[in-house]
Amino acid sequence: MTHRSDLIVGFHAVQSLLKTTPDRANSMLVLRGRRDQRLLKTIAMAEKAGVEVKKVASEELDKLVDSTRHQGVVLYADKGKVYDERWMFEYLEMLEHKPLILILDGITDPHNLGACLRSADAAGVDAVIVPRDNSCGLTPVVRKVASGGADTVPFVLVTNLARTMEKLRDSGVWIVGAAGEAEQGVSEIDFTVPTAVVMGSEDRGLRRLTRECCDYLANIPMVGSVASLNVSVATGVVLYEAIRQRTLGGSTMGSSSKS
Repeated sequence: MTHRSDLIVGFHAVQSLLKTTPDRANSMLVLRGRRDQRLLKTIAMAEKAGVEVKKVASEELDKLVDSTRHQGVVLYADKGKVYDERWMFEYLEMLEHKPLILILDGITDPHNLGACLRSADAAGVDAVIVPRDNSCGLTPVVRKVASGGADTVPFVLVTNLARTMEKLRDSGVWIVGAAGEAEQGVSEIDFTVPTAVVMGSEDRGLRRLTRECCDYLANIPMVGSVASLNVSVATGVVLYEAIRQRTLGGSTMGSSSKS
């Protein structure tokens, strides 16, 4: 095995890759002695894709993924694609619908990033943008938590996030930043236009330059005693408000337009 391979762990992530990009799969290790239906289905998918399957002891799997729960299956796969800014803008120009983009600024926890990617996939997000610095990459933990989302949503790494956001604005994309202190709620924002949703880190929120590049700031109304939501939960809430509007049509406050 080479260090250029990705380790895909857990049933959801492994099955998703075998379904969507089976050509990336190289070989699969499974827990010796386990014969439940989930594992048998995964083995069948691997064999159909021509992937070598090897049965190993639990200790061997534990060494590969450290503290990550592998669920008895680990897949070696070619590195997944990571895209750059130039590719993204060419891709956005080809879309036949109004884009929905997720920007994650300063998300360093792999569980949070994986959960955000999972929500992005479920919400039909066209691309996820993260800065190269101060951000978690596509680790095995991220891929496992994402349950396939890391392989289906384009993952874009940019060097200068503020510059990328300005280019998005110039191309007609509205930038909406999530901020607890914002005066308007997410339901008051028009997500039916080309939109990029920006989520900041849990400890600091949006950085100053990131905040300044937003057209709007919006909050998630909180009526209980909890002051804030986990960033991955908040991401899901905002994205599903966008889905609601794009399905039913419009925000509670009417639509916006760029001048």
